[in-house]
Amino acid sequence: MSYISVKKAAIQWGLSDRRVRLLCEQGKIPGVIREGRSYRIPANAVKPADGRSLRGKVIPHAYAGLFAHVDALKNELSKRRPLTQGELERLQEEFLVAFTYNSNAIEGNTLTLRETALVLEGLTIDKRPLKDHLEAIGHRDAFLYVQQLVADKTAISEKVIKDIHSLVLMDRPADKGVYRRIPVTIMGAHHEPPQPYLVQPRMEQLIAGQKDTKRHPIENAALFHLDFEGIHPFIDGNGRTGRLILNLMLMQQGYPPINIKFADRKRYYACFDHYYKQGKAAPMVEMTATYLQEQLERYLSILSG
Repeated sequence: MSYISVKKAAIQWGLSDRRVRLLCEQGKIPGVIREGRSYRIPANAVKPADGRSLRGKVIPHAYAGLFAHVDALKNELSKRRPLTQGELERLQEEFLVAFTYNSNAIEGNTLTLRETALVLEGLTIDKRPLKDHLEAIGHRDAFLYVQQLVADKTAISEKVIKDIHSLVLMDRPADKGVYRRIPVTIMGAHHEPPQPYLVQPRMEQLIAGQKDTKRHPIENAALFHLDFEGIHPFIDGNGRTGRLILNLMLMQQGYPPINIKFADRKRYYACFDHYYKQGKAAPMVEMTATYLQEQLERYLSILSG
């Protein structure tokens, strides 16, 4: 890796030497090497995001560097030439297929990635359950609905959550969009969801807690996801619905949606154990931020040719 000096970075980013040095000291430029009183900055480092956009937010020191890097990548992406309509549609289609496959596979759907793509094109896969086909179609429709919510700047509400769930659970008419009325357990989890009579007030509290929050948007979305899955408000479809809501919250703040991989499911489940057994949200927050970083870097790489 090649490096540049503080002075050169300051010129490239339109900042003062003192400001760049301070950003290095605060760990907001990944990959920086300190040599005595000097800093060596990776030549491909992106300009850190302007902290004024997060004024009033309380950001734990443990997340500061990671959040700063993700926000810098987001700002860099917004400055690049826009994609053509065809390019944008192709990327969105690829993401939708991969997201639908992974989110459903985490919950036990047996369709492969290729089969998921074919189902979303309107084909039927021989020897695969009808339920798996309907889950793929329902998840696609739910994500398209999420995109529309973002475009319309619709705030999260119980109605929005129930509408997303109704699309996800299109194969279960009696259960879709309805809070559960029986106790449930989450197999293998270190947490017992609240009794049915507590679901409604817990959901109301969760949504009300989004108003005037001082958390960084990434931390806020990750915490909402942890708490939503802990409430487990529906009889089925909580995981898929929760990951769609996670993306809704990220997209509302200008971030791209993320695709939690089926291959990462053990790490994903461990995040809930850390939260409900040890009271630590960091694993989920960091997993969310890392997925965002990877997605943003991928888009920047595409735009860079």
